[in-house]
Amino acid sequence: MLEGATMAVQEWNDKGGVLGRQILLLPEDSQCTADPAVKAANKLINQDGVKYIVGEVCSNASIPVSEIANQKGVVMISPSSTNLSVTVDKNYKTKKYIFRACFIDSYQAMAMALFAQERGYKTAFIIYNPNNSYVDSLAVTFRGSFGENGGRIVGEETYDSNATDFTAILEKVASSRAEILYIPDYYNIVNQVAVQARQRGLSVVLMGGDGWDSADLDTTATEGGFYTNHYDPGDTRPIVQEWVKRYGANMVDEQGNPKIPDAIATLTYDATNMLLASIQQAGVDDPSQVADTLAGLHWEGVTGAISFGMDHDPNKPVIIMTIRNGQKAYVDSLDPWQWILNR
Repeated sequence: MLEGATMAVQEWNDKGGVLGRQILLLPEDSQCTADPAVKAANKLINQDGVKYIVGEVCSNASIPVSEIANQKGVVMISPSSTNLSVTVDKNYKTKKYIFRACFIDSYQAMAMALFAQERGYKTAFIIYNPNNSYVDSLAVTFRGSFGENGGRIVGEETYDSNATDFTAILEKVASSRAEILYIPDYYNIVNQVAVQARQRGLSVVLMGGDGWDSADLDTTATEGGFYTNHYDPGDTRPIVQEWVKRYGANMVDEQGNPKIPDAIATLTYDATNMLLASIQQAGVDDPSQVADTLAGLHWEGVTGAISFGMDHDPNKPVIIMTIRNGQKAYVDSLDPWQWILNR
């Protein structure tokens, strides 16, 4: 995330900045967790006088930060927090100052459910952490979408944040004879489940959400699995290939090799660019006017053409990825609403 934001800020500063001023990036480690995120946001807003925030990554951290930012009149755009409650309050009223660059949980879970049925799968088992808002939202929507379109949920089990042994759950998965095991969690949990499933000899097809997207995903254990994502570096569009090239020229791994931008880096790059473009277009360093400008912005980003609906969520195609021969590979691009209309 920090690399994506740094790239965008550097490019704007190299061209003269925004409104003739250089942009200062103030990173805070919010740890993908609510309490540290709130502490970081309060420091940035109350001590550093920040008017614009790019973040947070995780929904369970972005939700409380969004409440603070919206109350304080600080424009916030999350690159990757997909829970509905990030941009709308408990009464489903849109938060004026809060936006996101990614599609929401229900959108990608619906896409995966439709894709699964398009592939002919009829039965699914869901395992999830109900105490993580991101994970719970994906699970709930997948359950509904899969069932509404002719599929059958043959089992469901939950686990907590500290879980490491999934043996008992996987026994139930095996007994259910499900064709799909939907694991809508982050890669660290997915890795553990996938390894234990393979050790047990389960041939079930693993599926999940964009939390799988990481260089640390165990691509051996998740071989043959599918997950939803926001972009693919193998996309042949010039804007994508130019971005991959620039990123690799600026960011290298521990061995000095050019890094390939993942979805988080790319969404953050788009989010930062949209925020800075809105300040420039507003013509004034005023969060209220910038929020209004951002709400009406049409932006050709690396992750696609982006504009905002009334809820400040972008509608755009969902990328379906697979793990093939130990490598992440593009499978399809699916717009859930268009799919339903075409049916």
